Amino acid sequence: MTRAARVRVQVHIGDGPARWVAMIERAVRKAVEAEACPAAEVSVALLGDAEMQALNLRWLGKDRTTDVIAFSLGEADEVVGDVYLGSEQAARQAAEAGVPLEEELVRLAVHGTLHVLGHDHPEGEEREASPMFELQERLVRELMAEGAGS
Repeated sequence: MTRAARVRVQVHIGDGPARWVAMIERAVRKAVEAEACPAAEVSVALLGDAEMQALNLRWLGKDRTTDVIAFSLGEADEVVGDVYLGSEQAARQAAEAGVPLEEELVRLAVHGTLHVLGHDHPEGEEREASPMFELQERLVRELMAEGAGS
């Protein structure tokens, strides 16, 4: 018998719609459960371009906005991490890809959580063929089929 993962998720959406809290929480839980992680605590916050650019510059040395920044804070008895989602960048990416904003936020929440869980991907053209990207997209398809974007 498989033991269920113990997952704690905190979501801070700023002025986003309240329904996004449950949607993002489901995305984080799905990513943690896909990795059979026994325990995790993940905090997710939606930020605007200016805040994302400031975080990106301070912690990663890149003076530009971005869609997701993730920090893994420990893996002793449980995985702990912070994920920051760029809501304005997500909106631009959703429009460019022709997908609903909710789907793009789910994608970014899964992406950031996978980084917290230790996944990484190459930059450039190889990114979309990476195991992390393939897992991310499978989880997003499953979540959207389950109604995570509603």
